[in-house]
Amino acid sequence: MASAKLYDFSGTLKGTVELPETLFGAPVNKAVLYDSVRQYLANQRRGTSKAKGRSDVSYSTKKPYRQKGTGRARAGMRSSPIWRHGGVVFGPHPRDYHYAIPRKMKRIALVSALSDKGVRESVVLVEGVAVDKPKTKPFASFLQAAGLGGKRVLFVTEARNEAVYRSIRNIPGIDVIEGRNMNAYGILRAEVLLITKEGLSSLEGVFAK
Repeated sequence: MASAKLYDFSGTLKGTVELPETLFGAPVNKAVLYDSVRQYLANQRRGTSKAKGRSDVSYSTKKPYRQKGTGRARAGMRSSPIWRHGGVVFGPHPRDYHYAIPRKMKRIALVSALSDKGVRESVVLVEGVAVDKPKTKPFASFLQAAGLGGKRVLFVTEARNEAVYRSIRNIPGIDVIEGRNMNAYGILRAEVLLITKEGLSSLEGVFAK
C-alpha cells in the first residue's frame, strides 16, 4: 500500500499516512493515460491561427502586365501565391481542436496517474494550512523545510482559497488546484503532489467510487 509523509505547516515531519488504495493502488493504464493527456492538450488549443489566402489579400484583381511580349512569366493578379506578399497556399484557418473521451476513461487515467505518483513516493501530505491574508514567505519556508524547494509541485486543496492562491502564485513551479478539478496531465506534469488532508478527503469523495 502506498504511503505519504505528513508535515505540519511549519515543515515538521509528523509521520507517515497510508494513502487510499482505491486512488493510489490501482494498476497504471498507460494507454488510457496517453489518450487522456492527448485529449487534454488538444482541448487547450485555441485554434485561432489564420493565414490569408489569395482571396483575402488586399490587392486589385487587375492583370499586372500584358500577357505576352514582356519576357516575363505570365501573371493574372498580384495576390497569386507565387508572388511576394501574395496569398498563402494551404495555410492554417480557425478550427476547433476539441474532442471528448468517455468519463470512465478520464477516471481511469486520473487514478492511474495518482497510482503512479504513489508508487514513486511522490505524494506529500500537509495539515494545518491556515492563512488570513496573502503572504508568500510562510509557504516558501514550508517548501524548503519539507524538501520541496525548486521542485515542480501541484498543491491540491479542498476548495479554492484566494489567500492561499495569491500567496503561492509568486513561487516558481507551484500550481494550485482543487481536488475535484484534478486531471491526469496536471498530475503527471508535477514532480510532487502536495495534498492537504482536507484535499485528500475531497479526492476520496469525488473519485474513489
